[in-house]
Amino acid sequence: MTTLDDLLTPRSVALVGASDDPTRIGGRPLAFFKNLGYEGKIFPVNPNRDKVQGIDAYPSLADINDEIDFVLVAVPAKGVLDVMRQAIDKRAKTVMIFSSGFGEMSDEGQVMQDELSRLSRESGVRVIGPNCLGVFNSAINFYPTFTSTIERRQPNPGGLAIASQSGAYGSHIFYLADQRGIDMTYWITTGNECDVHVAEAIKLLAEKEDVHAICAYAESIKDGDMLVEGLEIARANRKPVVLMKVGRSAVGAEAASSHTASLAGDDKVYDAVLKQAGCYRANTTEEALDICYAARPRIYPAGRRIGLVTVSGGGGVLMADAAEDHGLDVAAMPADAQAIMKELVPFAAARNPVDVTAQFFNDMTLVPKFTKLMLEQGNYDALIGFWTSVAGSPRISPHLRAGLTEAMQGHDRKLFIQSLIAPPEICKEYEDDGFPCFEDPSRAVATMAALMHFGIAFDQGRAPTPDVPKLPALPDGGLGEKQAKAILADFGLPMVQDVLATTAQGAVAAAANDGGPVALKIASADILHKTEVGGVELGVSGDADVSASFERIMANAAKGAPNANIDGVIVSPMVADGIDCILGSKLDPVFGPIVMFGLGGIFTEIMGDVSLRRAPISEATALEMIDELKGRALFEGARGAKPIDKTMIAKAISQLSVFAAAHADTAESIEMNPLRVLDDRCIALDALIVKKGAEEH
Repeated sequence: MTTLDDLLTPRSVALVGASDDPTRIGGRPLAFFKNLGYEGKIFPVNPNRDKVQGIDAYPSLADINDEIDFVLVAVPAKGVLDVMRQAIDKRAKTVMIFSSGFGEMSDEGQVMQDELSRLSRESGVRVIGPNCLGVFNSAINFYPTFTSTIERRQPNPGGLAIASQSGAYGSHIFYLADQRGIDMTYWITTGNECDVHVAEAIKLLAEKEDVHAICAYAESIKDGDMLVEGLEIARANRKPVVLMKVGRSAVGAEAASSHTASLAGDDKVYDAVLKQAGCYRANTTEEALDICYAARPRIYPAGRRIGLVTVSGGGGVLMADAAEDHGLDVAAMPADAQAIMKELVPFAAARNPVDVTAQFFNDMTLVPKFTKLMLEQGNYDALIGFWTSVAGSPRISPHLRAGLTEAMQGHDRKLFIQSLIAPPEICKEYEDDGFPCFEDPSRAVATMAALMHFGIAFDQGRAPTPDVPKLPALPDGGLGEKQAKAILADFGLPMVQDVLATTAQGAVAAAANDGGPVALKIASADILHKTEVGGVELGVSGDADVSASFERIMANAAKGAPNANIDGVIVSPMVADGIDCILGSKLDPVFGPIVMFGLGGIFTEIMGDVSLRRAPISEATALEMIDELKGRALFEGARGAKPIDKTMIAKAISQLSVFAAAHADTAESIEMNPLRVLDDRCIALDALIVKKGAEEH
C-alpha cells in the first residue's frame, strides 16, 4: 500500500530535462534542491551537458549507477514514455511529470496518457501528473516544483496540507496561505491524474500524523469510493478537509473538462456526498483559508450554540444576523446570569449578544467577568468577541489578552474567535494565545459555523450503513411499471395493489373489484413518461367511463408511441389524499447509487426541495434527509394537521437505498413517484426502474 512517505520522502531524485538556467521549468527545481537544504542525492539528466548548475549530469537515467527513488520529468511530451520506461527499469518509486500535451490537448495526447497509466499500473511505479506543477515536502526541504512562490519565501513545516488538481491554482492557494501565516509541510498538485489523483492525495494526507488540516481544490473526482474513504479517515482522525470543488455552473463544468480532460460530475451530488462524509465545501478561496487558519488551535465545537460578546451594539446585531444565516443558535443568557451582568454594568445588554459597552475602557476586568459568565452559565459551544480597533491598541491589547486568557482558564476545549483590527504583530500575540483573529465579524461567524460543522461531524463519526444483500438479477429487457412495482414490492417497499388489464372488459372488472374511482395508466416498458402520450386518466368510475378510458389510452399510446410494445392498461385504486413525495435513486458516474427524497409536485419541479445521500443509508440517516427539506413542516402537523410518523417514511427511504446499492451494476435509476404519505402509512402509486443503456421514450 502506497504511503505519502513513499511519494514525498525520497533519498534520491533525478531530474530529466534539467536546465542550467535556474529560471526555466527544468532549472527551478534543481536550484531549489541545491539552495534550500535538500539532503538527498541529486542527479541532473541532460544529454547535452556534463554539468548542470554545477552538478554532474548524466545522458539518461540508464547512465546513473545508483538507486533513484524519485524521477522528475521536464521534457517534451513525445519523450515522456521513454523516460517512464527507463524509470521503471531503474525501479524508481515515483515519477512526476511536468510535461503538458497529453489528455488536456488532443486524442493523440490521451493515447499517450493512457499508456502512462498502463505502465504505472503494471509496474507499480506511481505517477504524479502529467501536466502538473509539482509537489513539496518542506520538512525535508524537498521542492520538485517550478512554482515561483517558493522563491518569495520558503515555507515553514506545519499542520496544513494542500492537494490541488490545478497546479497554478494550487500555487495560488499556497501563496495566500503563506501570507496568512499558515505553515504547511505538504503541497501536492495532481494535474491530469493518469495515476495519483486528488482523492488519493486527500487519503494519503489524512493518514499522516503531522497533517492537522487539509485544503483541497478539485475540478473532478476520478474515484468516488477513494474520496469517501479518505474523508472518513480524516473524520476519524479529527482532521478537517476543506474542499473547493469547482464546476458548479454549466460554463464552469465545461471549463473544468477542457482544463484537465475530466468530467465535472453532478454538483448537487457532490454537495450531498461531501457533507455526508464530514467534509466542508468552500465556495471561495478566502472562505477555505479562513477555515484553515482558524483550525490551527485544533478546537472544533461540537454544537451550534454561539455566544457573542461585543463593545458595540451594532456589531452585536450584525453578528447575530450572520449567526442566524448560518444556522447557529444565538441562545439567550440565563436570567440570573443576566442579572449579575446588570449589577456590574446597569446599561449593558446582557441577553446575547452581550454588550459590555464603552465601560470596558474604564474597567478592564469586565471582559473576563462577562466572558466567564457566558462560558460557565451560558452553556455556549463557542464564543466570538467583537472589539473593533480597541483590541489593536498597544496600551489596551495586553490587558484584553490577559482578560481573555483568564476567562478561558478551565475551558481550553472551547474556541473563542476575536474580531478586531490590529497590526500584524499584535494579531500574532492574540493568535499565540489561542485566539484566531478576523477584521470582519461576518467572516468570523461564517468560519465558526464551519468549525462547528467539523466538530459535530467528528463527534458523530461515520454514519452506520445497512448491509447490502445479494439480490436476484433484474429481468432481461425493459421493465414496465407493473414489473417495477412487483420487484420493489417483493423487496418490502410499499406499493399500491393494481391489476393489468388487456381488454376494456378486464379494466371494467378490475375497477368493479376496487369498488371506487380508479386510475388507468398505459403499461409499456417502452413508455416511461406516460402523461406525455396521453396514457394516464385519473378518478374514473362507472363501467362505461372505465371502458371508454381504456380505449382512449390505448389509442393515444398507439399514436404517441407507435413503435412501443404495449402490455395493456394498469388499473389502480385511487388512494386517499395525503402528502405526495418523490423517492428514488440515480446512478452517479463518480459516487454510484444516490438516493433522493423530496416533496412531490411543485416542490420538486420548481423549488427543488429534495435531499440526497450516497446509498446505502440507515433509517437514522433517512430521518436526517426528511428534516433537511424546506417543507418538512408538512410532516410535523402544519396548520393543525395531524403530525406524520416520519419513521415509516425513513424506513422506505432506507429500503430503497439498499435496493439501489444491491443493483448498482444494472439499475440506472429507480423512482417511486408519487410516494403518498398518509396518517398511518406511505404507499407508492407509481414506480419506475430504468436499466443501464435503456432508451427513454
